[in-house]
Amino acid sequence: MRKSTEAGRNGLPRGELLRPVLHRRREGGRTLASAVWKAGPGWRMLSSGVLGGGLGERAFVLNAQVEGDYRRIDPAAHLAEIATSARMRGPGVGMMTAADVTGARLGADGGVEALATVGIGRPTWAADAAELDEARLDSPLAGPPPGTINIVVAVPVPLSDAALVNLAATVTEAKVQAVMEAGFACTGTASDAICLACPMDDGAHAPDPFGGPRSRWGARAARAVRAAVYEGALQDAARRG
Repeated sequence: MRKSTEAGRNGLPRGELLRPVLHRRREGGRTLASAVWKAGPGWRMLSSGVLGGGLGERAFVLNAQVEGDYRRIDPAAHLAEIATSARMRGPGVGMMTAADVTGARLGADGGVEALATVGIGRPTWAADAAELDEARLDSPLAGPPPGTINIVVAVPVPLSDAALVNLAATVTEAKVQAVMEAGFACTGTASDAICLACPMDDGAHAPDPFGGPRSRWGARAARAVRAAVYEGALQDAARRG
């Protein structure tokens, strides 16, 4: 397994595929940052992001830091505004987090790369008490500073639709493994998001049909995600004391 240590513009980690840059903006009297990966044409992505979620051709991925007490009810429009200010064009994916995106961690394994921002201020179990469903905290003082685990994974070969769905499950499993190994009693946070990217099918080779944890690309993605999220979780725990 290889973990990239190359620092790109503004200190964000960079790999061979994932080469994010930092975009800063003024909002509500505060300077906030976004990590932006300009993938360019020829990429297909599966994402749970608020902006550009679902499956389709996408040209960029934006991971935007927002205030911990975020109140806007139009997050997709807000992300589109941020993308425009960062000079992103075409369809793209947008995600939000209250975590500091400048602390993004990169994991890599066998050509697969994973970039993660990790904030676990309000951990949760996937299956929890019914009264917590769709819960909204009215005050940022009601608990520890919030956060989100956002993960972007880039695979260097085309994958079938089914393989991407399978890979989404694998990436989620690897995230859970990482946070639990880092000492958190949870499966993540209530607002975690993922984005999986692979080249579009060029017709030269059939897309790989598998994305499970023991498949060629799924196994590599799992190790890359586990490395990035584990390091980010330890970093987050140290920051919170």
